Amino acid sequence: MDKLEQVAYCGLYCGLCSQRNRIPEQARSLRHSMQKEGWDIWGQDQPCFKNFWLFLNRLAESESQCSCRGGECGPPFCEIRKCARNKGLEVCISCDTYPCGLILELTSVYPTLLSDAKRMREKGIEVWIQEQEERRKTGFAYTDIRYLSDEISGD
Repeated sequence: MDKLEQVAYCGLYCGLCSQRNRIPEQARSLRHSMQKEGWDIWGQDQPCFKNFWLFLNRLAESESQCSCRGGECGPPFCEIRKCARNKGLEVCISCDTYPCGLILELTSVYPTLLSDAKRMREKGIEVWIQEQEERRKTGFAYTDIRYLSDEISGD
């Protein structure tokens, strides 16, 4: 595995995204429970079940199907990704202007971003990735501490 495969340009760790760790696990658990109850067989008679079952299976297998680096994760218009690529950076902390306005704006949603970046600089990327994997194993996900923007939360 490329050491940066799960490190977004901004410094978030993809393994701590609920889409990669928590949601697939919960979807697999729901699918297993529903299969035990026979839903995969007799649920076919229920309206919209086929679409639901396809969606549930997609969620259950989704943990490795996204990548910030490949552009499949996060907003397609991500200015941070564009900027880092244009500057040839592997991670934004390597930039002379870090933390820039784009990163500071992201900290309003992800409050640990700057402290994680500081730790990444102090410990090095390999050790930092190992630490993030340990966080992931505890069940932690960014959604546990993420602040929803007014746009998302409907406020």
